Amino acid sequence: MSKGNILIAAVLLIFLGLAVWLMFAGWNSVGDIQMSGQAITAMVGGIIFSLIVGCGLMFLVFYSSRSGYDEPGRLMTKDEE
Repeated sequence: MSKGNILIAAVLLIFLGLAVWLMFAGWNSVGDIQMSGQAITAMVGGIIFSLIVGCGLMFLVFYSSRSGYDEPGRLMTKDEE
């Protein structure tokens, strides 16, 4: 690994650690809050919907890439039509 790759990995690990620390600090700062059954259902539904949309979009990206839809455009003359 080059020096640049090690530096990038170190910075990303620092950001990851900071994000995890902020997550725990935020989670513990709200205290003991109860969620209703409707709120839990809405949250689970939102997570599932987001995963379905994300997976569907990734499928479309790979499908279009392998099907040739992502090829650069070119000008067609009358002889090629």
